[in-house]
Amino acid sequence: MGTRLREITKDQPKGMLVIDEKPIIEQSICKLIEMGIDRIVIGTGYLAEAYERLALQYPQIKCIRNDEYEKTGSMYTLYNLKDHISGDILLLECDLIYEKKPLELLIKHKERDVILASELTGSKDEVFIETDEFHLLVNMSKNRNKLSNIYAELVGITKISYNTFQAMCHYATSTQYDSSKLNYEDALVGISKNIKIYVQKLRNFAWCEIDDKHHLYRAKHYIYPIIKAKEKTYPPVKRNILLNPGPATTTDTVKYAQVVPDICPREGEFGDIMQFISTELTRFVADPEEYTAILFGGSGTAVVESILSSVIGEDTVLIINNGVYGRRMCQMAEVYGLKYIEYRSAPDEALDLASLEAVIQNSTAKISHLAVVHNETTTGLLNDIGSIGQLCKKYHVYMIVDAVSSYGAIPIDMNVMNISYLAASSNKNIQGMAGVGFVIANKAQLETTGCLKPRNFYLHLYEQYKYFLATKQMRFTPPVQTLYALKQAIIETRLESIKERYSRYSEAWEVLIDGITQLGLTHLVKKENHSRIITAIIEPNTPSYDFEEMHDYFSRCGYTIYPGKLDAKNTFRVANIGDITHKDMELFVSLLKQYLISISYYNSRRENNGNSKT
Repeated sequence: MGTRLREITKDQPKGMLVIDEKPIIEQSICKLIEMGIDRIVIGTGYLAEAYERLALQYPQIKCIRNDEYEKTGSMYTLYNLKDHISGDILLLECDLIYEKKPLELLIKHKERDVILASELTGSKDEVFIETDEFHLLVNMSKNRNKLSNIYAELVGITKISYNTFQAMCHYATSTQYDSSKLNYEDALVGISKNIKIYVQKLRNFAWCEIDDKHHLYRAKHYIYPIIKAKEKTYPPVKRNILLNPGPATTTDTVKYAQVVPDICPREGEFGDIMQFISTELTRFVADPEEYTAILFGGSGTAVVESILSSVIGEDTVLIINNGVYGRRMCQMAEVYGLKYIEYRSAPDEALDLASLEAVIQNSTAKISHLAVVHNETTTGLLNDIGSIGQLCKKYHVYMIVDAVSSYGAIPIDMNVMNISYLAASSNKNIQGMAGVGFVIANKAQLETTGCLKPRNFYLHLYEQYKYFLATKQMRFTPPVQTLYALKQAIIETRLESIKERYSRYSEAWEVLIDGITQLGLTHLVKKENHSRIITAIIEPNTPSYDFEEMHDYFSRCGYTIYPGKLDAKNTFRVANIGDITHKDMELFVSLLKQYLISISYYNSRRENNGNSKT
């Protein structure tokens, strides 16, 4: 009945909610027909006439009304359809949007009874699924506490054999509980002790149930654009595996998001797109009520420069230099004539927080800001910004974080970590295209910088913020197509979630670390201090090794790797970000082994070790 959407559903049932000019149930029906299904029975109730009108357009549809819909559960409606079901069925809920590919998977699945499930969406009002070790149904509930384990989330699309359907009907009429209140999920659980019902969990499956305004917003702004992009029949783009630290390998849907009609970026429609991007980029790490994302056409370096040159007054900034990008911030401070203290630390070892605190305590200059790189891309060292943030809070220092290589992968909470300004870009872990840099800033703190004398023009943070606030536009021409790609990348990141993305990256990283260790290579940063995003690897110690030759070898195989950036140590770097999986990394390790064999690395090791073992 859509009681939580009463403003919208007072004149129409939920299945008639329109997204992209077509009711969601009609979208579902069209997908079923495309799959070759020619008989569709709809159990109706609330405002059943809307479905009956739809049936006039599609000869495949037959509507059966449940006159007791206000007092009964979904199993009662399903039971009423028994005289119209004589074989195996797909059972679908009417308030879903979903990509159609899994329909084919269900139809062709070797098991006759299959519940389609997804990873947990966090969308609220979920039905959680408990399974045994064979992924067979044990229980389902909206209450997590009623389950011993949670394997997946119910989608609302289930393949049911005719025998199982009959068992569900029998269960509904023989249960000790009020059968009229029973939902079909309860019936499935009830018969699962005697009938094996397989739970098929899909990763990165685009779907959404619509029960309330939050769901409707999520459906329109996150899920439907993913579905639309996935179901377009564009030819696949040649896939290169970029193991450099950015730009990263992107999905075809992000690439094709750039193919749009020409638009003047001063139009209101494009301003809405940039507002969406700004809000959603903020939402990944902070509350948009208290923080905001300021967009620039430029790289990650550009927005780091924007922060340093725009928010620091006559006081001193303490810059942590434990890699190339920390040193780069010192160079920026020099160029802009900022007062700064350089705190040097080894690029492959964890920061000494006691030593850092002593610098703040003993400084004769007033330190107003501290700047640090979260993931130092030189080596893969992860700086503990949570502890540094608490140190800044203790001494009333604003913290600036270069999160260009960590944002979108490693979970960040700006409020909890006490981050005032965070810099990132579109082309790394967010998995968009290069060309957009952004600063996420605490609004209250940013507002105080409006009185500072400007040191720059194009990169002035407060002016860009103020102009966007008034117009939803950048002050100067934005990279239009790149922003369309960024919007799609944001949607895909939201669908996967940063937590799950970091888990995927970490899985690929474990494959890399285990692989190079077995091959006799070593990495610089200890596991406990590693970001799990980019790894500096000591180069093979053999005269026949040449990085450029190795680079070209991998390039011919469709992989791109990156040289090291440490003067004192010979390294090359491998990133594991972007649209890649552990399978891609397994192939990389296999190719690396073949390369090492080709340059007689193991013969050289034997000679150096003075024995015949490798």
